[in-house]
Amino acid sequence: MAKKAPLISQRADTMQASPLRKLAATAEVRKKKGVHVYHLNIGQPDLPTHPDFFKAARAYKPKTIAYAPSTGLEAPREAWSTYYKKSGINFNAEDIIITSGGSEGIIFALEAVCDVGDEVLVFEPFYTNYNSFASLTGVKLKPVTLDIKDGFHLPSDKEIKSKITKRTKAILVCNPSNPTGTIFTKQEMKRLVSIAKQKNLFVLSDEVYREFAFEHKHTSIMDFPEIRQQAIVLDSASKRFNVCGARVGVVASKNKEVMAAVFKMAMARLSVASIDQEALVPMLKDPKKYTKDMVKEFKKRREIVYNGLKKIPGITFSKPEGAFYIIIGLPVKDADHFATWMIKTFHDKKETVLLAPAEGFYATKGKGKQEVRLAFMLKEKDLKRSLELLAMALEKYKG
Repeated sequence: MAKKAPLISQRADTMQASPLRKLAATAEVRKKKGVHVYHLNIGQPDLPTHPDFFKAARAYKPKTIAYAPSTGLEAPREAWSTYYKKSGINFNAEDIIITSGGSEGIIFALEAVCDVGDEVLVFEPFYTNYNSFASLTGVKLKPVTLDIKDGFHLPSDKEIKSKITKRTKAILVCNPSNPTGTIFTKQEMKRLVSIAKQKNLFVLSDEVYREFAFEHKHTSIMDFPEIRQQAIVLDSASKRFNVCGARVGVVASKNKEVMAAVFKMAMARLSVASIDQEALVPMLKDPKKYTKDMVKEFKKRREIVYNGLKKIPGITFSKPEGAFYIIIGLPVKDADHFATWMIKTFHDKKETVLLAPAEGFYATKGKGKQEVRLAFMLKEKDLKRSLELLAMALEKYKG
């Protein structure tokens, strides 16, 4: 009798599947049946990547495409330093390590400050892959639940502190927020800084959407000198320059011990693709040239989404202050079931919408069950039609 294959790891078995992509295969089946699918489920900007990126890539002609230094190539690191200084953040090249996308940077930061079993405070709903990164690193996320009725702003200091234990090593915050579109104010960030100082915690600050601030200016964790030795900035070129496939991010910190630890991890994975690093240099040196029109376009789309949602009865939402996402509460018992029904069954004139159920953006079981996340990635006409279809589907749905 043949022996059974050995079991896969508990880590692999328990890792969450992405709620952003789990209905994507069903959407592809629907498309093959002639139904047009409007994608509101994933944050991939539809605007063209600027020609300067391709021009810089073609201009990079070394004799050999060799391994880059594990910290990143010199010119791109200097360009990242220039970018930060133009954003009001004083990072020098030696404070920066280039990573394979923001995702690798988050994993490196978690591994640098946490041992297996340590805890990190995170504000839910949060970027769903934080769950996956925690599984990979053996870190336990301790969620602080935010309320849709408050626009997903921070709760009281008392509530935040109640989640801190002896195993808590850091606070992970995304500002502006994916998936809520919330921007934590300077006062809110000051409160987090105060808690981190009092409890001696690192602050891992995911600032990928820095430029996409529509209501008020984004506040960086580096705006607080008193926390600089505990602050780690996690960043990526993907969204602000619309180069998601280039996979270039950074970890940046003034804490030399943290950066030495991240360097060890960077050495273990060797290096980030040289061409991608070099192609970003012109954009990093003159960021506003590339971000200004993009931010203007997404601010316009935000208004379309906000005005469209106001016409749909029974839903709960707040106007997103930044990024290009919004979480809305639906008048249904199970948003996952509704989203599945919508992509599998519903259509009007051979058109339907793909949503991201919000339950996967929470760590607390049962939270977000009536919510979905929308990413406003589509052009004006398509956004308006998508919201029209959503309203029709809610009226027709019997779940």
